[in-house]
Formats: sequence, structure tokens, C-alpha cells
Amino acid sequence: MAWNSYNLDRVAQRLVLDYRDKDVLNESHKMRVTVAYGLERFWGEHLRLINKPKTRIAGEYWRDTWNAFVKLMKKAGINVPNEEVSQGKTADIEKMVTQLWDKDQFPIENQRIALTVLTQLCDSLVWWTQRYKKPSKDTDES
Repeated sequence: MAWNSYNLDRVAQRLVLDYRDKDVLNESHKMRVTVAYGLERFWGEHLRLINKPKTRIAGEYWRDTWNAFVKLMKKAGINVPNEEVSQGKTADIEKMVTQLWDKDQFPIENQRIALTVLTQLCDSLVWWTQRYKKPSKDTDES
């Protein structure tokens, strides 16, 4: 088996750069913490945020991170469920969550690998966030 680069770190860097000027990079730390609660909770967090004016961009950052993660997993040969869902459609949310829990469509071994990769992606997001985050307006620290 030959080594294959999936560019996980570059994907994380791109996400952080895309959201650097939108003042939502603290979400990187929240994403890393949320990974411990599982794939379905990580996926669902964007629904809570994206339909509120104050947190819409944070929700977009969560959604785009999930979509980037799904693409990474697809390159590795693992299909992670990823339905387009709006917060107002309960049946669509239930369908997506069911797919994430379905061990026939998304075997437990693949779920474990996916969770490990998501953890690494979020660790990379936090690392890049710490390097690229803009200085606070309240302090002179860099």
C-alpha cells in the first residue's frame, strides 16, 4: 500500500483563511470539543446556528467544515452521509441522522475512522486558527 496524502492540513488551513475575516474562528475550538460527542452532533450544530442572524456565518463555517470533511473521507473511500437539510424540515433532519446511525449504510468501522479524521481536521483548524487569528482589540498581545 502506497502512502497517499489527503491534504487534511491544507484543507484546514483553507477553511481558516476563508473565515479569518468573518470573526468566527473561535468556532474552531468549539468544533474540536464537539467532536467528542460524535458525528451526528457535529453535523447538526450548523442547523442551530445558520438560521440566526448573529450566528449565521458561524453556522456556515460549521457546514463548510462538515462538507470539506465529507470530501476528504470520500477520497479515502468512505462515504459519509451528507444530505442537504434546512432547519425547518424535521423529516429531512431525521433522514440524515438515521443515515449517520445506520450501521448497514455507514458501518461502525467507517464511523470510527471518520471520527478520527474529523478529530484530526479539527485539531488542524485549531492550530491554524491560533496562527492566523487576528489580534484582539482589547489587548496588545500578539
